[in-house]
Amino acid sequence: MTMMNTFTIIFLIALAISALVQLWLIFRQSGHVSSHRQSVPKAFENTVALEDHQKAADYTIEKNRIGLIELGISCLFLLAMTLFGGIQWVADYWNSLNLSSIPTYTGIIVSVFLIGYLVDIPLSIYQTFNMEQRFGFNRTTVRQFITDQLMQIGLAMAIGIPVLALILWVIESVGSLWWVLAWAIVISFTLLMSWVYPTWIAPLFNKFDPLSDASLKERINSLLDRCGFSSNGIFVMDGSRRSGHGNAYFTGMGKSKRIVFFDTLLESLNPDEIEAVLAHELGHFKHKHVVKMLFSSALLSLVGFAILGWLANQGWFYHGLGVNNQDYAMALLLFMLVSPVFTLFMQPISAFFQRRFEFQADDYAATVAKPSALIDALVKLYKENASTLTPDPLYSAFHYSHPPAAIRIANLEKSGAMLNPSV
Repeated sequence: MTMMNTFTIIFLIALAISALVQLWLIFRQSGHVSSHRQSVPKAFENTVALEDHQKAADYTIEKNRIGLIELGISCLFLLAMTLFGGIQWVADYWNSLNLSSIPTYTGIIVSVFLIGYLVDIPLSIYQTFNMEQRFGFNRTTVRQFITDQLMQIGLAMAIGIPVLALILWVIESVGSLWWVLAWAIVISFTLLMSWVYPTWIAPLFNKFDPLSDASLKERINSLLDRCGFSSNGIFVMDGSRRSGHGNAYFTGMGKSKRIVFFDTLLESLNPDEIEAVLAHELGHFKHKHVVKMLFSSALLSLVGFAILGWLANQGWFYHGLGVNNQDYAMALLLFMLVSPVFTLFMQPISAFFQRRFEFQADDYAATVAKPSALIDALVKLYKENASTLTPDPLYSAFHYSHPPAAIRIANLEKSGAMLNPSV
């Protein structure tokens, strides 16, 4: 184990606080959901059966159990890689190969994250083939699971290694403001992937067919025209190959924008409800939520790179985290690993703005589609995805990007009443 300095103590205290807060939130969520398991909330008494409500409660509690295990594994992995010398061991191995600096540093960073990926695999297998299977959601075969994992690793290597090598070259070759150029590379790569992903990468994992229902397609196109939205097509994704969960989303940027419906979603919703769900997604577009999220993410990452640029020159940062080699590449690796420990309390702020965006999108949907149809669609989605109707308020403040069901539907009912005061 590394010799401790002041930063080692600060890191351990921050890790303990972060872990204990997350642990406390998980127990709060499980306890709150369990205490409301026996009765359907009044707002949903006529739309959700007790059996479905209890299934959602049990599913949420089981996910929390998995969350506890994930929390323990992530803390142990972080300690093993830092204070117990894991990163230094990996670095010593790669340095023994006597390669040039860029391949060496690339190998160190990739190796550490590959180890983390492999550590997570057993829990991922359990979650897919036990938990999701028991609740009737898993449709992934063992062969499909293995294929997906191999493809994810292959793509991460093929795309990530060149970008990482470029960043490491910038770190090594540019002056003290290397972090500005490194940040620009990351942002450019993010924007490029937003354009490339829907056309080239997503089809490697799923089949995307143009929407074939002529009447539904005409209805959707009419909605798009009313909202002033142009896309590169309306597609149905074979989400049922892997899961029983349903969803819909926009993806891409510029001319590559496309609308995607899960086939499971189309099977469960009627045309009015599908139109309302799409209207909600169009609300995000109308309010420029994607642009705002990209801008805020870019700004926060710039702050992060600035902090990294400062930390890279501080010997205590390396030594306090169990690393002997003081260089920018090692600083990048350590920063990526430990920064989540110090940013836990930013989650409620991010979640607050995301929930605010969801309210705005709902309000917009109420003006171009039937609010009652969106309410009906949401109730079906909550039920079919086994989403709890009774989350703990504090847990949801940290972890929910969407407003809790009762609050969201009450807001939609208010919007509908304001648009139709005679009702």
